[in-house]
Amino acid sequence: MIDLFQKAKLYKDRTAVVSHGNNYTYQQLLVQSSVVAANLLNNSPDLNEARIAFLVPPSFEYTAVQWGIWAAGGIAVPLCVQHPLPAMEYVIKDSGAKVILVHKDFQDVLEPLKANADLFIIPLMEIFKEKSSALPDLLPNRRAMMLYTSGTTNKPKGVVTTHGIIQSQITTLVNAWEWEKEDYILNILPLHHVHGIINVLSCALWSGACCEFHTKFDAEKVWRVLLSGKMTLFMAVPTIYYKLIAFWESQNKENQMEMSEAASKLRLMVSGSAALPVPVLIKWKSITGQTLLERYGMTEIGMGLSNSYRSERRPGYVGLPLPGVELRLVDKDNNIVDEDVPGEIQIKGPCVFREYWQKEEATRKAFTEDGWFITGDVAMFHNGMYKILGRDSVDIIKSGGYKISALEIEDVLRMHNDINDSAVIGVEDEEWGEIVAACLVSNKKSLDFDEISKWLKTRLPAYKIPRKYILQDKLPRNVLGKVTKNELKPLF
Repeated sequence: MIDLFQKAKLYKDRTAVVSHGNNYTYQQLLVQSSVVAANLLNNSPDLNEARIAFLVPPSFEYTAVQWGIWAAGGIAVPLCVQHPLPAMEYVIKDSGAKVILVHKDFQDVLEPLKANADLFIIPLMEIFKEKSSALPDLLPNRRAMMLYTSGTTNKPKGVVTTHGIIQSQITTLVNAWEWEKEDYILNILPLHHVHGIINVLSCALWSGACCEFHTKFDAEKVWRVLLSGKMTLFMAVPTIYYKLIAFWESQNKENQMEMSEAASKLRLMVSGSAALPVPVLIKWKSITGQTLLERYGMTEIGMGLSNSYRSERRPGYVGLPLPGVELRLVDKDNNIVDEDVPGEIQIKGPCVFREYWQKEEATRKAFTEDGWFITGDVAMFHNGMYKILGRDSVDIIKSGGYKISALEIEDVLRMHNDINDSAVIGVEDEEWGEIVAACLVSNKKSLDFDEISKWLKTRLPAYKIPRKYILQDKLPRNVLGKVTKNELKPLF
């Protein structure tokens, strides 16, 4: 991460972070992160990859703590401020972190952990006390960060990346999306995940750009920043775009025109972390003139594929592999599949993670013998671009010999006038293996499921039509807006 610090020195007087209404320069970030590092080292020469957990909301303080851990030679383990205590305890225990840095707003949350004599829970004010120290040299292969998988299919695993891997993930996106020092981005994403940490914060700071933090998503406040005219890029998850559309629709015509005009001036808007429903993409384009750029990534690889910054962005597709990323689609026997045939995505490249923390067997199983990372996601190469069909264990329904993409059915269901949202899963069935089942969200108190099936038959083949339906007020989602489909199965 030496290069990130070195680059910051080139932009000393530029604003790096806007947080709680205050502007912080790159020089202030460098100074404060050095203070954090010195306090963590506490007169020792090197943290030697000690795991340092931290519970800090998105802010200048978060950034200085993250950089400080790196500068001291530690492994940064960010905790999610929206997670309940048991989820945080799992990460702390699994990572082996003995030191936890905590913001004053969350000290009460961690109070029960103080009974554990092995843990050192340090308030931020202590770690920001004036102190200086010599800092260790950092080589690219030094472990730097541990992010935990979302755990939608099994227990979360600690994904370890090195300084070199992080740098690869950053520079790939900086080049592909043409980041510049004049850029200004708003960060409203959780900072325990690659989307907020790498795609937004780290790419901005690598480029000499400015990152403004909002600790919580508020549609009105986001539109306010858009209306200010200072933002040049925006990145979010699909549910946020859905909420921004709803807020726009609640305004009068004059306000709508102003908002649309402001959003149209951004040079790039990106959607990720969950599949973007095509109706949301179409509606956003009709409001702002912006075609959201979809990309594909995961905790283990950063970003792997992206629609083009300069040319075609095809709805429902994630474009082509980013520079330096190798990709292949294979069948269950690891044979490369033909065009228009679904296959599992396997990835190679300098962006791929180093290991699952202290899980040798899981790490070994995550790679083929010749070094390809097995993503577990299924895609198809069609007409020059890749289309994600879903996660093999969650979104690919195996019914009567067919492999059916749940994401495809969900997109079609959302086009129905009475359906606001949908989640499709496979339910075990003795005769068919699995049958297609759909959970629907609607403004109406009841829906005619037979009518919906008839409507679907004009748009999908018969074997893709759901055999079971339920109506719910909302879909269960994690903090990144991804539907937690295992919670739906008991409802059927």
